[in-house]
Amino acid sequence: MASFNKVLLMGNLTRDPELRFTSSGSALTKFGLAVNRKYKAGEEWKEEVCFVDITVWGKQAENCAEYLSKGRPVFIDGRLQFSTWETDDGQKRNKLEVVANSVQFLGQGGGGKQAMGADTEDVPVRDDIPF
Repeated sequence: MASFNKVLLMGNLTRDPELRFTSSGSALTKFGLAVNRKYKAGEEWKEEVCFVDITVWGKQAENCAEYLSKGRPVFIDGRLQFSTWETDDGQKRNKLEVVANSVQFLGQGGGGKQAMGADTEDVPVRDDIPF
């Protein structure tokens, strides 16, 4: 049976990224993302927010920790991952999160730098564009 697991999200960080390293030295960054949805119910516009936990690995994780902060808009291309575990007191827990394949920094901030995937380079910021 064929399967496909791909997630595309655009939203704002709900908290500053948290950078950690595994025992083998791999970088791991986690942050929350808020994705807003507006829709019309009858004559009234409504808005709902979906909160998603994001995990980023490797050099990209280090870039996210350095250049992103709470409120910053990003575009995420990733996959869903479901985890289960048991707490110390025996309670079963589970969590659905997104593991990012690439994170694109949107908007201004972070010194004018953007990152797409694992590549990060200086991007000139131009505020004098006439359109």
